Amino acid sequence: MVNTQIKRTTLSMKEAAEYLGISYWLINQLVRKRQIPCSKVGGRFLFRVQALDEYLSTKEKESMCNYEKGE
Repeated sequence: MVNTQIKRTTLSMKEAAEYLGISYWLINQLVRKRQIPCSKVGGRFLFRVQALDEYLSTKEKESMCNYEKGE
């Protein structure tokens, strides 16, 4: 019998908040305002790690553009 480990690609809301280094309250607000990518499955919100990484990259680029414009 072969032991195969399944690698998770999604995080719960609590795990996603921890992954991003933000509070549970803040991620909950971002979800309610539809400002962060997630999926609702069976009453739970799930976040793909890849989508969170892309979200962070986009936010970094936006902040750099705003910084260069002097905003």
